[in-house]
Amino acid sequence: MTQPDPTGRPRVTGAWREGDPVGDRRFLDVGPIALESGATLPDVRMAYETWGSFTGDNAVLVLHALTGDSHVLGPVGPGHLSPGWWDDVVGPGRAIDTERFFVVAANILGGCQGTTGPASTHPDGRPWAGRFPEITVRDQVAAELALTDALGIDRWHGVIGGSAGGMRALEWAIEHPERVDRLFLLATSAAASAEQVALSSTQQAAITQDPHFAGGDYLENERGPADGLDLARRIAHIAYRSEPELQERFGREVQPDGRFAVVSYLDHHGDKLVSRFDAGSYLVLTRAMDGHDVGRGRGGSAAALARITARTVVAGIDSDRLYPVHQQQELAGLIPGCEGLDVVSSLHGHDGFLVEAEQVGTLAARLLD
Repeated sequence: MTQPDPTGRPRVTGAWREGDPVGDRRFLDVGPIALESGATLPDVRMAYETWGSFTGDNAVLVLHALTGDSHVLGPVGPGHLSPGWWDDVVGPGRAIDTERFFVVAANILGGCQGTTGPASTHPDGRPWAGRFPEITVRDQVAAELALTDALGIDRWHGVIGGSAGGMRALEWAIEHPERVDRLFLLATSAAASAEQVALSSTQQAAITQDPHFAGGDYLENERGPADGLDLARRIAHIAYRSEPELQERFGREVQPDGRFAVVSYLDHHGDKLVSRFDAGSYLVLTRAMDGHDVGRGRGGSAAALARITARTVVAGIDSDRLYPVHQQQELAGLIPGCEGLDVVSSLHGHDGFLVEAEQVGTLAARLLD
């Protein structure tokens, strides 16, 4: 975390920054985005990737979760520290077939992999850092809408999202029903629950209480809140997996270095996130997720979900303790175009929407046909 970045500043964040290898990213400047708070975020840049050829009616929008990015498909390489996060679902001949569909994935507004966020450059030439405004899921969709218009896409054949991506997919289908033909919601909810907010706020406290957080203005310092981000990821990762899986994989095994194997596992995932993510983005994005509530200002969840006109598949993970199946059952029961809840069987908890490629892919293919 101390090696110099391409600008000559200390590397105190895992964010992609100007001068880093671009990889497969493309960029579009979509102009100012008016935020729900009343503020305006100027000069927004969206980082995105595409696969396949656009024929006018075959575009599919894939929306990533909290710590994902636009790299849905592809290998590790310059600019991409991790392989595509849905390689087994998206691609030539896959369920979301890039030989049939024009697939688009953008880094989320407030993220840290090329789209405007806290680690991006403010118009004054310094990082946004702690000055980056609070944003909502609806603000993030507004930025994705601007990208959609810039790409010349009038209507999405499909909008697909899991977890935080499912929150945005819901907002797309509620706020812009005329632009969404098919909707796939995975392991998500109509509103963030009390437990989800509780877990999120604890992770946020781990970051803000790190002595190197500096009120969010650490990007030009010699050290950043790496320990806080590491701890936040460990807390989150416990919730992402299931108790039976952790017990089956690790039990009470102790490694030669004296650590419990499960502790080593959490150490590994904390280190990985610190190497590729930004603590400021983690705060901005989790706070947006905390505020997720499709019924806000719309007369409640039932009234909001009744606005959806898309043909819809809703899927839950049977072992998901972070977004339990009853939350997807609520969605399936209230969305007019949904024929019922599909349940994915998995030992992997919430992360089953990423891991269970065969089951998830079957549902996606059924919807998109």
